[in-house]
Amino acid sequence: MQNERWLLPEGIEEMPPAQAERLESLQRRLRDLYRAWGYDLVLTPFIEYLDSLLTGTGSDLELQTFKVTDRMSGRLLGVRADMTPQVARIDAHIHAGSEPNRLCYMGTVLNATPQEHGGSRSPYQVGAELYGHAGIESDAEVLELMVETLRIAGLAGTLHLDLGHVAIFRSLAAQAGLDEACEAQLFEALQRKAVPEIDEMLLQWQLPGDMARMLAALAQLNGGIEVLDEAAVQLAAAAPGVHLALEQLRSIAAHAADLADVALHFDLGELRGYHYHTGLVFAAFVPERGHAIALGGRYDDIGAVFGRSRPATGFSTDLKVLLTLTPAPVRKNRGIFAPYCDDPSLRSEVRTLRAAGERVVCELPGQQGDAVSMACDRILQRAAAGWSVVAL
Repeated sequence: MQNERWLLPEGIEEMPPAQAERLESLQRRLRDLYRAWGYDLVLTPFIEYLDSLLTGTGSDLELQTFKVTDRMSGRLLGVRADMTPQVARIDAHIHAGSEPNRLCYMGTVLNATPQEHGGSRSPYQVGAELYGHAGIESDAEVLELMVETLRIAGLAGTLHLDLGHVAIFRSLAAQAGLDEACEAQLFEALQRKAVPEIDEMLLQWQLPGDMARMLAALAQLNGGIEVLDEAAVQLAAAAPGVHLALEQLRSIAAHAADLADVALHFDLGELRGYHYHTGLVFAAFVPERGHAIALGGRYDDIGAVFGRSRPATGFSTDLKVLLTLTPAPVRKNRGIFAPYCDDPSLRSEVRTLRAAGERVVCELPGQQGDAVSMACDRILQRAAAGWSVVAL
């Protein structure tokens, strides 16, 4: 067992220098992007009281949350599995104004199980949230910012955006009078696109003809923009909330038309985060990966449990995943190697170079390895007028 002490738990990774540098560089560029869009950075606690961490988030997040007992208070603590609820609390608890509030966040979260087979249990979550505006314009802004985030990460090819709206299913389920158990059963079947199973359960429930037909149609209403026209016909007898949702999907499609190299796909049976989201939901895909690389949508009123209900929309992604989708650049030696020498003028020169932004590696007495092995492409040499930097 002693020889296996270097092993990490499944789904938990460490990052060697080259990979860590890539992640830090991408994080810095994204922070600059979000600042340019008016999003302020917030930092949330890695661990906090469980009842506060999970307030208003539903059972899905609870199953993903590691729990420990606080030896100081005796209360249960949870390790954050998603920072979005924490950021919503900051908006509700700290931001007193009624104007829109834009916040962003970056950091590691911990999941009890991977979100996908073979995935990480310690994603590096990055996201942006916009509070205080209920219009489709704020959804469009967040969607565009998500696309720009993926562009900054180096995903320059065509992005595929899946768009849905949870209010369509929710309104139809309410109109049909489905109880909680039936709604959950139909929801689960819709996610699998299990058409025969859906038809069978709708027949068993003896719903009115129009209601059964409209609920069954959701499994088939997916494709390009033409799906919205088809939905308007097939769901004509639906409650007003369904038609409002279809209009919002048309609006977001018009906004997204300005985004280059983005293919839109609509799926009216797609209900990601159904128990959490309240309106538009969206996900980004790239051809080389079967799972979504970024997720977002509207989740109004989450702040109500913190004492202040506000409209909210946002997105998040995992920087570790984004790094795997772009080739690592060839790492070139870059730095200045300073020889070991107990000379005040050398120490002064090193300080000057570092202050100017140079990477300076100082030789240690008796060490193995030269400038090249220390990833340096230049060396400090003594000259008649002092110390000079010489290329290797």
